Amino acid sequence: MVERDFTRVIGLMSGTSLDGLDICLVKFSEEESGWKYEIEEAKTIVYPQEWVAKLLHAEKTSGAELQRFHSEYGTYLGECVFAFLNNFNLAAPDFVASHGHTIFHQPQIKYTFQAGAGDALRAACGIPVVCDFRTLDVALGGQGAPLVPIGDALLFKNYEYCLNLGGFANISFDAAGKRIAYDICAVNYVMNRLAMRLRKPFDENGDFAKSGKIIPEIFEKLNALPYFQKSPPKSIGREWVEEVIFPLLPDSEKTEDLLRTFTEHVALQISLAANANGKMLVTGGGAHNAFLISLLKEKCIAEIILPGRETIDFKEALIFAFLGLLRWQNRINTLKSVTGAVQDSSGGVIYY
Repeated sequence: MVERDFTRVIGLMSGTSLDGLDICLVKFSEEESGWKYEIEEAKTIVYPQEWVAKLLHAEKTSGAELQRFHSEYGTYLGECVFAFLNNFNLAAPDFVASHGHTIFHQPQIKYTFQAGAGDALRAACGIPVVCDFRTLDVALGGQGAPLVPIGDALLFKNYEYCLNLGGFANISFDAAGKRIAYDICAVNYVMNRLAMRLRKPFDENGDFAKSGKIIPEIFEKLNALPYFQKSPPKSIGREWVEEVIFPLLPDSEKTEDLLRTFTEHVALQISLAANANGKMLVTGGGAHNAFLISLLKEKCIAEIILPGRETIDFKEALIFAFLGLLRWQNRINTLKSVTGAVQDSSGGVIYY
């Protein structure tokens, strides 16, 4: 039997913006020049409305109900993997790496929770699973986020900056020989909620924001929030956005103006983070927001690089597949320079 020089992994990613479940089957190989990857197949499964409602309201349920949901969602993820493989007639991968869906994230009190029980996922798809990537780092005093930067460093090393525009914007770069990364600000988590006031799931191309006007007093309050004065490591949770951001965006204001104001706020904060020359790879759902991208090109010193749609849409699922591979091999996949933990670690729980 010939020994393979590659590993096939399915990465699963579900972000706070609730766009859907990203599934990405990746073939990884390690060569003298570094890691190589090939995406075999990828798909976004749009959540049925019942799952959107469950994911939105999970944090308000009782302990018993949350545990039941955790298991139920894990089973759903496993069924999605099974259907994905069958629909594309794909051979089973070596394992599945699942981010889960973040319900709670308060690392300052050593607490983070991603729904999607690994045992239920494993039982539903019949394939080994790596999941629960954040909790070890939080226990070690870290933010448990962002986790993607080690993938940025090893898979996308030709870019000075890697920026992901998902529910939150997070950035990753090298500084003085260390990888630095942090959450810059909320993006789609807020924009999508504002778009829902206009009975749309999101602001397509940023057209609503483009038609609006900046509300100066709200713009100033957003940018004056203490979080933006803090130095990394730092990360944002849904709870902070609910408690701090949404009260600054009242229903009494025109929604298009709120979208314009918030989009300008996002562009400003990103420009302050990417404040040196170099190429910046931009991925995530927000990369499809043409108005936001135009603002970034105006404000950022770094050169904005938009890759192909597959990389834009599936980079996070791809990197969680890679984090799973590093965990599978018992190698470091979480950097203390990024999260602020007391040590680097190999985070994730394996269900063989």
